[in-house]
Amino acid sequence: MSTPDPSDVTVAVTTKADSIRLRGVAVTLKTDLGQIFIADCARNTEGLISDSEIKTKYELSEADWEQLASNAPLLRAVRAERERRIADGVAAKEGARRHFAKAPNVLSEILTNKQVPPRHRIEAARELRQAAGDVSDAALQPGEKFTINIDLGTTKLHFEETIGPRKPSLADDGEVP
Repeated sequence: MSTPDPSDVTVAVTTKADSIRLRGVAVTLKTDLGQIFIADCARNTEGLISDSEIKTKYELSEADWEQLASNAPLLRAVRAERERRIADGVAAKEGARRHFAKAPNVLSEILTNKQVPPRHRIEAARELRQAAGDVSDAALQPGEKFTINIDLGTTKLHFEETIGPRKPSLADDGEVP
C-alpha cells in the first residue's frame, strides 16, 4: 500500500470532530494521510514548517486554517505527536538538520572574510571540508605496520598487524584531545 502524496490533496475540517476533509471526502485522523497531516502540524508547532508552507502543501484557505484551531481531536493528536517526536529525539534531529543546512553559508562567510583571524578561517575550511564529505590527506596514506615481540625465555611471541587509517568523525578537528 503506497502512502498518498499530501501535496495532491485539499484539506478542510468536516463536521466530524475526528476527521478532516480531503478532496470532498471525510478522512479520519487515524488514516495514513491523516497521520501525515498530524505530523506536519506537529512540525509546524515545533517551528520546522511555517504556516504558509502547511497552507500551500495542503491547499488550505484562510478559513480552513482557522477552523483547524477548533478541532479538539486534531489538536490532541498534534500535541501527542509533538510529545512523541520530542521523546524519540526526532524533533531535535530534524531541527538540527535544518540548522546544519545553513552552516556551509556561515562557514563560507568566515572563510572569505579578510577581517576574521586566520585561525578561525582555517577552522572554517576544515569544517567545510568535513561537511562536503572530503577525506583528509592523512586518510589517504597507507596503513602502518605495528609489531609486538614478547620474549618469555623459552617462549617467544610475535604479533604483526597493519593498522589502517581511521576515518575522522564529524567532531574530529584534526587535533589530539
